[in-house]
Amino acid sequence: MVKSITSFSRSGLMDWLAQRVSAVLLGSYAIFLLAYLMLNADLDYQQWQGLFGQFWFKIYTLSSLIALVAHIWVGMWTVATDYVKNAWSRFIVLTIIALTNFTYFVIGFSAVWGA
Repeated sequence: MVKSITSFSRSGLMDWLAQRVSAVLLGSYAIFLLAYLMLNADLDYQQWQGLFGQFWFKIYTLSSLIALVAHIWVGMWTVATDYVKNAWSRFIVLTIIALTNFTYFVIGFSAVWGA
């Protein structure tokens, strides 16, 4: 069995599972936010800040952010390994994806937990 150093979880089954679990978590987060927005039609800044200020919602947002980063990585790694045949080109593409993912995570983390 071939193991790639760029694989998220080093196993096709674990990649599949990570993709499905992250999709469910992201879907539940999106549904929650949509329902919250629909139930609070006259939403103002204080209510929005109150929601994002609660500890449980910060954890939910952070776990959704981690799920998003994992979901992006597994999906883009699969696409890159399937369609970019040249090893150096694939390395460059995956490096750009990894750096972009890291940037998304840092900005999202600082938005949720920052001052």
